[in-house]
Amino acid sequence: MCSFFIYAIQRHTLVSRLSSFVFRLSSLVLLAACSDFMSPVKETPTPTEYQYNYWLLEKTYLFEDELDKLDPDGDSVQTLYRALDDPYTRYVPPSKSKQAEKQMTSSIIEGDIGLEYMYDPEAEHVLFVYRVYPKSPAAEAGVPRYGNIISINGHEIKTQEDLSVFDSVMAYSEKISLKIEKDSTTHTYKMKKADIYAPTIFIDTIGELIYIQIREFKPQTIDQDTGSFGELRDYLDSTRNEKDVRILDLRNNPGGHVSQCVSMADLFVKKGTLSTRNWRAFRADGKAVHRSDSQEAKKGDAGENGKFLILVNENSASCAEIFTAAVTELAPIPVVGHTTFGKGIGQTTWSTLEGGLAIITNLEFRTPTNGSYNKTGIKPDYPCDETESIYECVENAAATEFGKKKSKAVSAHRMKILPKKSSGGGAYIKSEEYPDSLLQKEL
Repeated sequence: MCSFFIYAIQRHTLVSRLSSFVFRLSSLVLLAACSDFMSPVKETPTPTEYQYNYWLLEKTYLFEDELDKLDPDGDSVQTLYRALDDPYTRYVPPSKSKQAEKQMTSSIIEGDIGLEYMYDPEAEHVLFVYRVYPKSPAAEAGVPRYGNIISINGHEIKTQEDLSVFDSVMAYSEKISLKIEKDSTTHTYKMKKADIYAPTIFIDTIGELIYIQIREFKPQTIDQDTGSFGELRDYLDSTRNEKDVRILDLRNNPGGHVSQCVSMADLFVKKGTLSTRNWRAFRADGKAVHRSDSQEAKKGDAGENGKFLILVNENSASCAEIFTAAVTELAPIPVVGHTTFGKGIGQTTWSTLEGGLAIITNLEFRTPTNGSYNKTGIKPDYPCDETESIYECVENAAATEFGKKKSKAVSAHRMKILPKKSSGGGAYIKSEEYPDSLLQKEL
């Protein structure tokens, strides 16, 4: 479910490496032929899309014992990938590759007004505004948070059955008109849908605690320059003197790009090895090799001296686990909630000859103490049970850890938050993000 942006000075895709190799080989053959003009020079054949992907898997796929399952003489790329057991290794055809890469690298939502919603089955009108994204059509129109939606484009939204009407209008209408009631005042907000970059960091106060929700780890979000990292860094910098306990909420965070989650973990850690990755790759001559690299923390960030807890659940996966392991082992910041998903492997993405996208599991991640959570997950210091709400569990942990006084009433509200669609998460690295210096570091 993690691509990883290092931004090397010199970017090399596999296509450029192979093309360069073929060019050099062809040049040598041509020079050799200059001494005898009667000897024809044969052009090196271009590999097919199948051969290209077969070669990639053979050289980089992490689970080498499965490589015998690959047919070197097949013709269906999808069949080639389906022969492997790993569910995260896959091929995206050229017709869908650009959209897939956009979803992995950015939080862009195409054709939207920038709202999230809550559903209250006991209300006269069941739909409420939960969040308003900054810089969105809804924000520009002045749509209020927690407003009660009365109608959309003239269609009244009263019951659960009306939600399908709401979804249909939202999907197929370019112009949206919402009638919303807030504080006994009703107003109609008119908007035109647009492509927007959603935030991935949200701040809420629940009871007496500040919740910092980290939804995903993306290189390009509402902060189009530094992504999720920039969002979190800016919040921490603006609240450097905050004395209250804050909760780093990674529940249901499916992961994202490794550079993002490692850099974000560094915001809370003064020193130490944040994460180590071991991976299969290949040298310039095409020989498969094993390599390793670690990322070290740098001190001086705003999150190093605050009071924090990490909140996770069974859907906190991949990059979310890299972040959690680094912060809890090095800061150390305690973990509350439920055991995480347990995905300690990652994928590299490769642009293929025909414009497809190869997503191949070739990475294994280790924690700062050289531990592995793959298939086991990260167990919380303060596990939550079924007898208490998650918010009560967090407050109990805060009281134990920091002596934080519990609020008088913290319980799950009857309202249900309607989630936005996730991009799928993961722990990703793009092939051209490996700098040359790393390509030479073999085990």
